Amino acid sequence: MTGPLERTDPVVRIAVDLNRCQGYAQCAFLAPDVFAMHGEEALLYAPEADEDQREQLARAVAACPVQAILVDAVDVPAEAVSGAR
Repeated sequence: MTGPLERTDPVVRIAVDLNRCQGYAQCAFLAPDVFAMHGEEALLYAPEADEDQREQLARAVAACPVQAILVDAVDVPAEAVSGAR
C-alpha cells in the first residue's frame, strides 16, 4: 500500500539564489511548471520537480543570464520518504 508521501522515482532538486536573481523571467518562460514570476521581480519556484522536467530545467538554467539556478538530481529511496525500514 502506498501513501501520499511515498515516492520512489528520482527527484530533481532545485535551488535559486534569490539574491542573484534579477527577474529576467527566462526560467518562467522555459519551465513554467516549475518557475513563475510574482509581480515584476519576485520569483516563485518549486524546490523539487520530477525527472521528466529535466530537459526544461536544463534550458532554464542555461538561459538564466545571471546563473542563479542550480539543479541537482537525487534518488529518494522509498524508505527515506515513507519511514519504512
